[in-house]
Amino acid sequence: MGETRTVPANESAAEMDGSAATERSRTYSWADPVALSSEVAKLSGLELFAKLERGDLPAPPIVETLGIDRVESTGEGRISVYLEPREFHYNPIGSMHGGVISALLDTAAGCAVHTTLPAGIGYTSLDLHTRFLRPVTVASRFLRCDGTVVSRGRQTALAEAHLHDARGRLVAHATSTCLIFPIPGWTG
Repeated sequence: MGETRTVPANESAAEMDGSAATERSRTYSWADPVALSSEVAKLSGLELFAKLERGDLPAPPIVETLGIDRVESTGEGRISVYLEPREFHYNPIGSMHGGVISALLDTAAGCAVHTTLPAGIGYTSLDLHTRFLRPVTVASRFLRCDGTVVSRGRQTALAEAHLHDARGRLVAHATSTCLIFPIPGWTG
């Protein structure tokens, strides 16, 4: 991911000279998601995250879109997602947009479920109940979002995610129900 900044990453233009009119730009690239999805179907969730962590597979496009720094599987049913808040995550009132926070929570909850799945089985989010507890800005520094499976059956799983700032404060929480299904066309 490439960014063009005219100010340091954790300072706004207003902090530097009182002017908020400084233009910023951001560019990034991603790998072919169709090619990645064909590889994903062949792997268990734990195998997939091990390959992603080692760099044996490219990250999914959403990782680049959101600016996620890394995703770590911490065991079956557990995942951690890391992100540094940046200005491009902001809403008009100067804090991280709730949609970005929701996407992080959804990613952590869904990926936690994925770590429990065998090859050939997929999932999708059915719902996401989110609670925003405090604002997130670049001053929050690195965020860690921990996803955990609460319960998993044959067709659905319940997971939760907790988003903490660099000081360890809980900034948002979510629960998610995921549908579990055979990946269409996978013959294993």
